[in-house]
Parts: sequence; C-alpha cells; structure tokens
Amino acid sequence: MIRYIEGKLLKKEEDRIVVLANGVGYEILLPAIVRQTFNPKRAGEDGEIVRLYIYYHQTERQPKPLLIGFNFEPEKEFFEKFITVEDIGPPTAVKALMMPIPKIAKAIEERDSKTLESLKGVGKRTADKMIATLQGKVGKFALMREDQIPVDVEVVDFKKQVEEVLVKDLGHKLNEAQRLVKEAILRNPNISSPEELFEEVYRGQKEMMPS
Repeated sequence: MIRYIEGKLLKKEEDRIVVLANGVGYEILLPAIVRQTFNPKRAGEDGEIVRLYIYYHQTERQPKPLLIGFNFEPEKEFFEKFITVEDIGPPTAVKALMMPIPKIAKAIEERDSKTLESLKGVGKRTADKMIATLQGKVGKFALMREDQIPVDVEVVDFKKQVEEVLVKDLGHKLNEAQRLVKEAILRNPNISSPEELFEEVYRGQKEMMPS
C-alpha cells in the first residue's frame, strides 16, 4: 500500500497532479484545500519536488486504485474519519474538503450544520450525519495551526483567469467581467473550478434575459 510519495511534479490538472517517483508517474487526486498549494503562483514550475501523504483507496466496486494526496498527515487522518460518515466515500470527500479542516472540524463539534451544508455535495441530511457520526471525535483537528493551511480560498485563484477570458476572448469590458464574476461567486460560494464559475456566470446572464 502506498502511504507517502516524494517525486517531481510532472503534470497539473484541474483536480489532480502526476508525480514522477522512481520512474513511475503516479496520478494523485487532490482535495481543494491541497490543490491551493499547487497554484502556479505558489508552486513554481513543473518539475518541483512534491511530498504528499497518500490515502490509498481500492475496493471490489472500484478495482482501479485511487490515490488521494495531502500535505500534512493530520489532513489525511481527518479525511479517514470523514469518510466513515454514511454516504461520504473518498471521491465525495475529496470534492467536499474545500474549506480549512479546522473550520470543518469546529463546525462538527459545535453542531453547525449550516457551515457543513456549504461544503460541495453536502446537504442537510448529510450534514446531520456528519455531526451524529463525528461529534466528539474531531476536536483535535480544530486545533490545527493556521500557518499550516493555505488561507486563500481557491475561487480567488481562478477568478482572474475567468475575468481574462471574458475580456480577451469573449469581448466583455473589464469592469463588466469583474461584476459578472463577483455576482456569480456571491450566488454560489461553493464554486471550485473555472468551469463551474463560467457556468454560474452564464446562469446569471440567462436569468436576466427577457423570456
């Protein structure tokens, strides 16, 4: 079983990276909280050395191994507890972990279902299950040091990218593009990719069109 990988960053994609270690390229899925640290502004050029703690997932229903990467071992440990909640498998958990783990842990301990419902793919029923399953078990994760956690929300990382496309490729003025993006994020703060942001901008425009 693979628990840790150290190697060169070979490729970055929307929700995963490929790490070259000992001549083998490992495809590793990254939760949003980890992807932030691989933003080009922070991570530098491809070829940098990557060190990740790995959660290895393989079952009869999913025979293809799934590698999920974390910067810190406590992140991986929290993930392992998180997926004990009914209806939250590893792929769902990867999408849901889009805010700092201490904030999620604090919400669970304080029975703050509203915060939990803001996680991607989590509704009221699942938020209630999280609290029922994990309350009293994740307090230590609420104490993780903030300097170990990227503080920028990932949406900020791709907001300018979407604005640039709206201006350069789609003909919008800069102030109009900035307004459209800002309104889209306000409508849906759970956006976690440029594609989702474009869709939300389009939905907002569509709603304003006369029927």
